[in-house]
Amino acid sequence: MTMEHSPVLEFPAWLYGTTAAIRRKVESEGRWWAREYLKIGAFPLPRQMRQVAPGEVLVMHSGAEFNLGRTRWWIHMFVEVFMGLNEGVPKEERQRMRESFESFCLSTPWGALYHAVSPPPPRSAERMANRLASVLRFWDVLQGPRYAFWFGKKYTLEELMEDIYRKTLEAWCPGGPALVREHMALMVERMARATREDCLEAVLRVMPVLVEEDTEFKHREELSDPGFLRERLSALPLEDFEDISSAYKYTVTVQLAAWDRELGRH
Repeated sequence: MTMEHSPVLEFPAWLYGTTAAIRRKVESEGRWWAREYLKIGAFPLPRQMRQVAPGEVLVMHSGAEFNLGRTRWWIHMFVEVFMGLNEGVPKEERQRMRESFESFCLSTPWGALYHAVSPPPPRSAERMANRLASVLRFWDVLQGPRYAFWFGKKYTLEELMEDIYRKTLEAWCPGGPALVREHMALMVERMARATREDCLEAVLRVMPVLVEEDTEFKHREELSDPGFLRERLSALPLEDFEDISSAYKYTVTVQLAAWDRELGRH
């Protein structure tokens, strides 16, 4: 499904309010979407939309705003949709439904934004390239709001994407364009056609950077050694490698932590 791009930014109305009110509505919307999917095999747009005014704050992370009773755009609570999305859908159909739902979401500015800021698994290079390409398509209209991602900070769209993806950008396109939008476009192009070896090299570039900044790792020398990392990456099962093949920093950090624990047991 392809949506027309509108110069006016609208998000599902049920993402605006207090957290308690939104929680009640969002799971219900997931159940409604599940029923619609079973009836027509597709996902219609939300029944109520609300305009996002320029400069309005969108809360993108649970730690960005502690006053949960405040009326806000609580975008991170979109995750609650998935609680109701499976309801009534046969197990054998759920994977196909999830794929269809993501495609639907990526055809909207709110869905593209959510899947870039809080990407659900899997996070392969191919999947992440598609998600970030969707954000780029809606870039102009998504520049209007401000984004709360860490407590006390309000980001522009460019600042938000830089905070989340700077290390990934450098892993795929070292010394790329200064503008985040242009750097992302180049990265998306490379990720979309990447071979396993391309992904391996990107992951190898990001891993030592993540180890250097995370003081929790105990076996820093091994986790920064290119030979050790290449050997361990090559030995990963295909599914596990695919999940980190985008060099998305949070997923890669989880894998590094698993190796760190394993080294501690030897």
